[in-house]
Formats: sequence, structure tokens, C-alpha cells
Amino acid sequence: MGILNVTPDSFSDGGRYAETGRAVDRGLRLAEQGADLVDVGGESTRPGAEPVPVEAELARVVPVVRELVRAEVVVSVDTMHAAVARAAIKAGASMVNDVSGGLADPAMAAAVAEAGVPYVAMHWRAPSREMDRHAVYRDVVGDVTSELQRRVEVLTAAGIDPGRIILDPGLGFAKRAAHDWDLLTHLPALRATGFPVLVGASRKRFIGAALSDRAGIDSVPGDRDAATAAVSALAAAAGAFCVRVHDVRSSLHAVCVAAAWAGDRRLPESETVVRSRCGKVLQESRQGPNPSASLR
Repeated sequence: MGILNVTPDSFSDGGRYAETGRAVDRGLRLAEQGADLVDVGGESTRPGAEPVPVEAELARVVPVVRELVRAEVVVSVDTMHAAVARAAIKAGASMVNDVSGGLADPAMAAAVAEAGVPYVAMHWRAPSREMDRHAVYRDVVGDVTSELQRRVEVLTAAGIDPGRIILDPGLGFAKRAAHDWDLLTHLPALRATGFPVLVGASRKRFIGAALSDRAGIDSVPGDRDAATAAVSALAAAAGAFCVRVHDVRSSLHAVCVAAAWAGDRRLPESETVVRSRCGKVLQESRQGPNPSASLR
């Protein structure tokens, strides 16, 4: 899943793709690099971010979704608001990625159920401006898993097909670095719920802290792509359904290497919502090298 932030204040690339034409070009580029999905978001959820009026989010997101879909790009919409989800789906979006798991807008579950599209429910405890105060856990793996299971109960009661639900542990959202690493190293516990798992680690604070220099200064977001790719490979090996990243090519290659290394034995075989880009690599790993073949 390639990240397309159509916002002026994203933590990583704020403002770079705020104009519709540039956002569409970026989305096309992400698809060319191998993204199965381009995730279009019009509201920053970085720590401390302020909420965006729904009207502004609609104006940012819908034109980009519409143009990407016209170009035959598979699009998901990154939103916490039912009105934005409905408008994006009407414009052609194929999935809703909700960082609040339906908690921010009580109307979201009904909107998704009515549309019948796949839905990513992320672990969330509070809005971005106050989420760091809620990073308190007795057992982060157990707490996150149980809280997501309770969300699934609510979402399915509202009519969402459980076969269309994907879970996201919410790395960086009401989490400290130690929590993020603990969740990543225990992905099988989340997969044991029976739902596909999406991992969104790209360029986040806990990766920057792991790459800090001798003076203890964290690396800047743009210097975290190689480490993000390493997390993508490890997440794939642990059975993640999807990784959500800024730099598609490096993580695509990392995931394909993880799949080839495992001989596809440890990776999910039939729980995908969208096609895998690694199939050709896996086939070639079994048949022998083909120098003229590309990773795609």
C-alpha cells in the first residue's frame, strides 16, 4: 500500500502533494513502482495534528481518488469520517482505511457495511493531539489485541462482513517505541485473531529513534526508508497481509525477498483482498533464475 498524503502538514512529506495534479502524478508513480493500493488521505494523523473540517478533507481527497481510478489505479481512502468514505467510494475507491477503527465517527460502520468494501480497522485510543497521553498498557500485545477484537464485534454487529475486515495494530498511535517493537515482534498473536493484518511502520518515530546517532538525535523521516523496508520484510515473514509505506519500491523488493526466502511456506496464501506482486518472483525462485525477468 503506497501512502499518498494530500495534506499540508503530514509528518513526512507535508505539502508536497497538496495540489491535485501533483497528488495524481505521485499516485500514478506509486502504482508504477508496484503498489497494489494507493492510500489517499486528506487529514494528517501525525502526533499533535489538529482535526480537519470534513469539507476541506472532501475537497482534497475526492478529486485525487477520481482521477487515479480513471487511470485504473486501485485506491483506498484514508479517513475517519463516514461522509468522506462515502464520497471516495462513489468516486471509485475500493477500500476504507480508518485509523480510528470506527471510533471517531459512529456513522462509519454503517457506511462501510452499505458499500460492502474492505475495511481496515486500526487500534486507536484518542485523537492525534492527545494520543500520546494514552500510551499506557498493562500488556500492550494483549491489550491491543483485545481492544481490536471488541471493535470487530461492534463493526460486525453494524453489518460489516467479517471477511472484509483487516486489522492494524496502530504503530505510533498512543504507543511508545517499546510498544511498537513489542507489537511487531508479536504479529502472530494479532494474526491469531483470524483477520489479515496491515502494518503501517513507514518512517515513524520509533524507527527514527532506532536510527539515532551517537548524540542521540533521531534520524529524519526521509532517511528511514531502508529501515522501513527491513521492517516490511520481517512483517511479511511474520505473515502480514499488507505493509503501508511511503517508498514502495524498496519495501516491495524486501517483501518479495522475504517471500522467496520462505518459499511462500510461511506467508498467507488465500487471505488477500488485492493481488500480490510477488508471485512472479516466487515462481522464478522455484524454477531457477531468469535474468530478463523483472520483479513485477
